[in-house]
Amino acid sequence: MKVFGIAGYSGSGKTTLLEKLIPQLTARGLKVSVIKHAHHGFDIDRPGKDSWRHREAGATEVLLSCGDRWALMHERREEPEPTLDELLGHLSPCDLVLIEGFKQEPVPKLEVYRPENGKPPLFPERTDIVAVATDADIATDLPKLPLNDFVAIADFVVKTMQLQERPC
Repeated sequence: MKVFGIAGYSGSGKTTLLEKLIPQLTARGLKVSVIKHAHHGFDIDRPGKDSWRHREAGATEVLLSCGDRWALMHERREEPEPTLDELLGHLSPCDLVLIEGFKQEPVPKLEVYRPENGKPPLFPERTDIVAVATDADIATDLPKLPLNDFVAIADFVVKTMQLQERPC
C-alpha cells in the first residue's frame, strides 16, 4: 500500500478535494482507502443503539455487519492514540491510502492552500509537501495544481506514487 497525504488548515477544502479525487482514481482501476485524522472526538454510533450499549458496557471493540458494509469501532480507553502505521495495519490491501490530516507524518503530501483562510502555507516548513493545490498566485518551486482540476491532481498523484492504472 502506498500512502499519500492531503494537508492544509481547517476550511481549506481537503475533504471536498478528496471527495472529487477518489472517483478520478477509482475510475483508473485503483483500489483506494482513506484514513482521516480528527482533532476532536467523534462518534459514529447513536446512544441507545445496541452497539452503543455494548461500548458503554465496556467492550473494547464492537464490529457491526450487514449485507452492504461492516464497521469496527475500537474504544481506546487508556491506550495511547495509535500511530499512522498502526492504523494502516487495520486496512485491507489496496493500491493507495489517502490520508487527510496527519500533517506531521513524513509521507508525500499535497497541500490544499487558500490564503483567504488567513493562515500561512505549510510547504515552506514541510519538506514532505510535494505539490500545492491552490488558485492563489504563490511563490514556490513546487508543482502548483489548480485547486479544482481534479483530473490534473489525480494525474499528479498517479505519477508521483508510481501507481499502475488498470482498465475497469
